[in-house]
Amino acid sequence: MGKYDEMWEKLNIDMPAHEGLMAVLGKFYGDIYLSQQGRLQGMEYLDLVLSEIHGLRVRELQEAKQKEGRKVIGTFCVFVPEELTIAANAIQVGLCSGADAGKEEVEKLIPRNTCALIKSLVGFKLAHLCPFTESCDLIVGETTCDGKKKAYETLGEFAPVYVMEVPQCTSEDDKVLWKAEIIRYKEKIEEMTGNTITAESLKKAIVIVNNKRKAIQRLNKLRVAEPVPISGRDALLINQMGFYDDPERFTAQVNLLCDQLEEKIAKGEGVAPKGTPRLLMSGCPMAVPNWKLPYVTESAGAIIVGEESCVGTRNIRDLVDENGKTVDDMINALTDRYLKIDCACFTPNTERVDNILDLAKATKADGVLQYTLMFCQPYAQENFRVEKSLRQEEIPSMIVETDYGMEDVEQLKTRIEAFVEMVK
Repeated sequence: MGKYDEMWEKLNIDMPAHEGLMAVLGKFYGDIYLSQQGRLQGMEYLDLVLSEIHGLRVRELQEAKQKEGRKVIGTFCVFVPEELTIAANAIQVGLCSGADAGKEEVEKLIPRNTCALIKSLVGFKLAHLCPFTESCDLIVGETTCDGKKKAYETLGEFAPVYVMEVPQCTSEDDKVLWKAEIIRYKEKIEEMTGNTITAESLKKAIVIVNNKRKAIQRLNKLRVAEPVPISGRDALLINQMGFYDDPERFTAQVNLLCDQLEEKIAKGEGVAPKGTPRLLMSGCPMAVPNWKLPYVTESAGAIIVGEESCVGTRNIRDLVDENGKTVDDMINALTDRYLKIDCACFTPNTERVDNILDLAKATKADGVLQYTLMFCQPYAQENFRVEKSLRQEEIPSMIVETDYGMEDVEQLKTRIEAFVEMVK
């Protein structure tokens, strides 16, 4: 028996199916990540986190639950305020949602023409393949799209689910609604943990989460260098691991990695030659192990220099004001910050177009790949406006619509190679 088998069995994991998943994931990771040349020593930390993602980190969660009585909160969206979770002495983690899982069972409960991200979330639960989902005392959902709203109803039949209502606009009236939802979540997490969120605990939590954002902001600024010091694949992996690892440990390790990147830049070293086409990736989030498009893109001779995504700048661009003195001051700061997230669920959403243009220019991108999961209506609809705005600024762009399957890899490769040639 492996060192985590007993833990997984207690979590009711389907052991044979999980073993198969881990074997495929390990090979996939090796082909995409470990095959890269000239990776920084600091990436070994992230390799360890990924290799132990269902083991060591899950064991930490179990020990925190058993020895310290802490609660584990699972989330699927950047609208759930991690600051409140931490302030209540709970732990917030991401959920498995980046690969096809339990597809046959899922499509008995959820329409087939639902985006892969949503089906994956429910599929991992139905198939008993995600130790994070099974470790959760509560899964917190949100109403960012109709598919998610209905999927959480289905998921609620199999796990404890709490849903936050995200407004569809960002007016002052919507801000009132969103503040009420943040307060409602605060009360829910206090009731669940038995811990009262104080001004002191919330202030500390805001600093912790802001520091995590600042570390990735620092990383993103370093990616502007020419030659680029880190691959887009590795940068995406860092963003992904930020949803799973302990936030303070993660922040420290990313800053150490940035120290190494600064040394690399000072020596004029990069992961690709000068003049390599620089691409910005924009659109839907990419959860572990959804690495297909970055791998195909960088194998086609480009380098990804930024991600306009929930697993990217949308999650870390804005900080929470740390000057609040009272809990209400800080709730107001949380309300303001989280309502700046330019999700495609909002209407109108001109801020997202502006942010894409600003990011393309800041990263010195030669072109933009608009990534959309099949059947994701909000981002698919916004693609047209984004493409028009990019064209007006004479920034080449290409819309890529795909799912988690590998059947279209060769087609994607052909299209992206042609796009890379065009932007050279």
